[in-house]
Amino acid sequence: MLLRIDHVGIACHDLEEKIEFYESTFGLTVVSREINEEQGVREAMLHVADGAQGASYVQLMEPLHPDTVVGKFLAKRGEGVHHIGYGVADVAKALEEVGAKGVRLIDERPRHGSMGASIAFLHPKDVGGVLTELVQTARH
Repeated sequence: MLLRIDHVGIACHDLEEKIEFYESTFGLTVVSREINEEQGVREAMLHVADGAQGASYVQLMEPLHPDTVVGKFLAKRGEGVHHIGYGVADVAKALEEVGAKGVRLIDERPRHGSMGASIAFLHPKDVGGVLTELVQTARH
């Protein structure tokens, strides 16, 4: 079901500062910047590598407001890994399969994600304490 690690989502207070850090320290490049009102974040996707099943990224997320999911995460835990995104061929099918195995779904059906992807989140309490995102890359 899981094809690759699509991205690691990292919550941060200052998006521009973190972009500069990842560019200068690791040589990563920004391939996408978005404001996702639904999720309450400004975000940047930084390319890490290409693989046989697709690319992998670091997703940096700055909350639009303190009362967003990422804003609350930062207030409680500080900057750091927020979630792991795994690439799947068909996010709707993956949700059905995972849900049938008893994993609680945060999203009952796919929604819009970064770079036009279809995404859905799984409840962290059922995935070893890790907020898990399933990502079906947009077809270009």
